Amino acid sequence: MSLLDFLIPTAYAQSAGGQPQGGGFGMLLFPVILIAIMYFLMIRPQMKRQKEHQAMLGKLSRGDEVITTGGVAGVVTDIGDNFVTVEVADNVRIRVQKSAIGNVLPKGTLKSA
Repeated sequence: MSLLDFLIPTAYAQSAGGQPQGGGFGMLLFPVILIAIMYFLMIRPQMKRQKEHQAMLGKLSRGDEVITTGGVAGVVTDIGDNFVTVEVADNVRIRVQKSAIGNVLPKGTLKSA
């Protein structure tokens, strides 16, 4: 018996008037279970993280200490529709996309560093 015999079932001739082998319901149940598992393990947690990130960006205000996804830390000085101005040092301001804000840090984090 080879490995191929385990992967591909052997086809047998059907007797006259007999029921077909293999279940139609069983064949349909496997993909449904697989899609459900993928939804709960991959899609749902990603949607939850995305919703939390959008809520965090909605609460963003001037004076918040943030860190970008690139690792740049600074204080928010101006907020636009799509861009945020972040002051990373005295009189050094950069503009980043709003979606590039990774986390809002607790107040005083940058002064203690």
